[in-house]
Amino acid sequence: MTGTSRVITVANQKGGVGKTTSTVNMAAAIALSGHSVLVIDLDPQGNASTALGVEHREGTPGVYEVLMGEATIADVVRECPDIPGLRVVPATIDLAGAEIELVAQVAREYRLSRAVEAYLAHHERMTGRPLEFVILDCPPSLGLLTLNGLCAARELLLPIQCEYYALEGLSQLLRTVDMVRTHLNPGLAVSAILLTMYDGRTRLASQVADEVRTHFGAQVLDTVIPRSVRLSEAPSYGQTVLTYDPSSSGALAYREAAEQLVALGPPMVSTGLSTDISH
Repeated sequence: MTGTSRVITVANQKGGVGKTTSTVNMAAAIALSGHSVLVIDLDPQGNASTALGVEHREGTPGVYEVLMGEATIADVVRECPDIPGLRVVPATIDLAGAEIELVAQVAREYRLSRAVEAYLAHHERMTGRPLEFVILDCPPSLGLLTLNGLCAARELLLPIQCEYYALEGLSQLLRTVDMVRTHLNPGLAVSAILLTMYDGRTRLASQVADEVRTHFGAQVLDTVIPRSVRLSEAPSYGQTVLTYDPSSSGALAYREAAEQLVALGPPMVSTGLSTDISH
């Protein structure tokens, strides 16, 4: 991995936790603060591509062609129209078949990792500067697409919603991370946990936040992401909340969370998280 590039996978196999929302808004906030950012959409639904205003109709060249070895990232990367310095590798519905097609491929877990490595080198050759951040949005599952995301990254950002059963399924994800670290990518480490969908009016939200902080300590970012109508509306306009409504609570929270993630720097590889999570 290029030493000055941070490659971060956003993953949680539990759906509806704010994973894609966090991917696109963290990426936008980091780019708007002056960093170069590449988002790779690994979810066949293509919601990250939609929110970043990038074409992803069926047949559009994107991450599917990269995984199948039919194109490089440089061939398919697109500029985000609203945010300078932010580029996107789109996902199309073609990606839905990739899980099955990858099974027969040699070194199937490393397809994306090798493509990212090649693009980082290409970017530095072409611009004379390293690409600072690569952020990967995984589907809500633990299949081969997510596995490719985990093998391509050095860092894992975990969004956890402040709702009942928030930690449900997290043990399984952390066991998968440990397996990947042991057998496939020893450089992977959890860099941060982001609390999402926080509703300050409910006692439950603060209880869940306290529980997560008690269990994971300093790896939990200080900023929590509130429930916000603006966060829900922005993707339907092909925008992140940072450009849709920059003064909204969601935009301000993601700016703060992004600042904290940037300031944290890459984690020490040895800091694995305990997989023993009890409610």
